[in-house]
Amino acid sequence: MNLQCIWDALKTVIDPEVHIDIVAMGLIYNVAEDGGRVSITMTLTTPACPLSNQLTKSAREAVEAVPGVESVELDLVWDPRWSPAMMADDARKKLGW
Repeated sequence: MNLQCIWDALKTVIDPEVHIDIVAMGLIYNVAEDGGRVSITMTLTTPACPLSNQLTKSAREAVEAVPGVESVELDLVWDPRWSPAMMADDARKKLGW
């Protein structure tokens, strides 16, 4: 397993409100792997995001499905605060920003 497999799995998680994956949205701050244990640091567009549980659950499940992953620790953080500048260029263009 390599980190690219984990990033690719996270790209399959689509924010249902904007129809863009959470990596392109800039919601994933860090991914680390150590002997099958994966740590993910992510955020959401706002602390009051109504999709918080759905997005974090989907991210965890996507990574758990990667061969070789034994456990996933997902840390939801609010610092640094998310901004549209964190989005991939294609995602910003899709949203007309």
